[in-house]
Amino acid sequence: MTAFLPARADWAGATRRDLLAGVTVAVVALPLALGFGVASGLGAASGLVTAVVAGALAAVFGGSSLQVSGPTGAMTVVLVPIVARYGVDGVLTVGLLAGVLLVLLAVARAGRYMRYVPVPVVEGFTIGIAAVIALQQVPAALGVPAPGEDHVVRAVGAAVAGFVAAPRWEPVALAGGVALVVLAGARWRPGVPFSLPAVVVGTLAAQWLTVDRIGDLPATLPAPSLAFLDPGAVWSLLPSAVAVAALAALESLLSAAVADGMSVNQRHDPDRELFGQGLANLVVPLFGGVPATAAIARTAVNVRSGATSRLAASTHAVVLLLIVLVAAPWVARVPLAVLAGVLLATAVRMVEVGSVRALVRSGRSDAAVLALTAVATLALDLVTAVIVGLVLAGVFALRAVSRTARLEEVPLEPGDHREEERALLAQHIVAYRLDGPLLFAAAHRFLLELTEVAPVSVVILRMSRVSAIDATGVHVLRDAVRRLEHRGITVLVSGVRAEHQRALGALDVRVFDHTPDAIEHARALLAERDILP
Repeated sequence: MTAFLPARADWAGATRRDLLAGVTVAVVALPLALGFGVASGLGAASGLVTAVVAGALAAVFGGSSLQVSGPTGAMTVVLVPIVARYGVDGVLTVGLLAGVLLVLLAVARAGRYMRYVPVPVVEGFTIGIAAVIALQQVPAALGVPAPGEDHVVRAVGAAVAGFVAAPRWEPVALAGGVALVVLAGARWRPGVPFSLPAVVVGTLAAQWLTVDRIGDLPATLPAPSLAFLDPGAVWSLLPSAVAVAALAALESLLSAAVADGMSVNQRHDPDRELFGQGLANLVVPLFGGVPATAAIARTAVNVRSGATSRLAASTHAVVLLLIVLVAAPWVARVPLAVLAGVLLATAVRMVEVGSVRALVRSGRSDAAVLALTAVATLALDLVTAVIVGLVLAGVFALRAVSRTARLEEVPLEPGDHREEERALLAQHIVAYRLDGPLLFAAAHRFLLELTEVAPVSVVILRMSRVSAIDATGVHVLRDAVRRLEHRGITVLVSGVRAEHQRALGALDVRVFDHTPDAIEHARALLAERDILP
């Protein structure tokens, strides 16, 4: 466990630029924390608490020096149906359980497996999240109460119906105006955080309008409490906790990888990152906060602002805490439609059009994985969508790998035996070289090709170039050997790799280290049968 604890080296290289980067990230994070807290159903105060507590703990204990954590849109998508079904106490319990699961994943050293998630799955997942976040803002942007619907598409339909029955154009104008300002500002000056100025201007413009607002916020952090925990409900909440933990792990490790790519000499520790996120999610529910994860957008702002150490993310948490302590009365006046506009702009900016276009052009399989993952995210849930994307990507990968496997008849090299015997041997001995992986996707094709061998006496299978073999490959190969032996053909194997010897032990054939030895043995067999002089 000592490998997960903070060390003095974590803070090496901290400079004043980290302080400035932390303030910049806090400016970006404030409206997002408020908006995601409201969108989750627990309220703006829960979003702020999460940004402060999780932001500080993950900065200190996490595995990335540049990562910024807090409430995120992806997590909000998962939390909305949990709130509807189990209430606030259920969400807090889910966050606590998810924290335990994340710590267990860290101890099990599971962070390294994130590298196996294909890019089309990640991009499709991001597109789906962006669509869900945007749809979640429709009720607030239209100025209608949030419908009591679990599924976001049905909720949008109910919100539109409510707006048509009693239209209110002030919230629409506020949300649309804020979104346009944020998007236009990002194109004009990408390095300037326009979200907070847009919120300030939108709030001032709404002073004399009748619109829904955030409402009262506590002027301090609430006292930690476990009053929400119902031990009897733990088992029923465990599936939801697994989904939250899986999403937190996926998004946090993905964000850390993005941060590494944006920096020169930073490399994150995936297992320690899981530990830091787990610890943050263990503590945040005690203060009434929502489950947290690393935030890709805020992390990117942190890197672009010149952050080089954990001091930047820690400063971001401290600045947000000061806002809670000092500015809560002013923050309470922010209209919900203004926050909806910020989140709408955030959803639009989540989609990297260039990356999506490149993936679509790279091949039909990548495009199919991306599209199906995005649709599954919108239609089902995030964890199921990732599983669907991984399964589909795995099928396409196996198909591509199986196509590289070949069964090729090769000539017997002159050096393998005496030249004068070559003509006779060629009439009775045939050698096949197996190249590539012998997996289930390719194995049955080998069976067909092997069993169609022309009448010979001995078949030598050269397997030194077999890169992988599974149980199906072994089974099919054994079936082919039996069919050949039933026709009176002796099968010999040569060049089996050490890692494949155990799997191929079930073939019940003579195995030789080198092909020349197999050929010499075949010659002896043919001589015994009076086929060779």
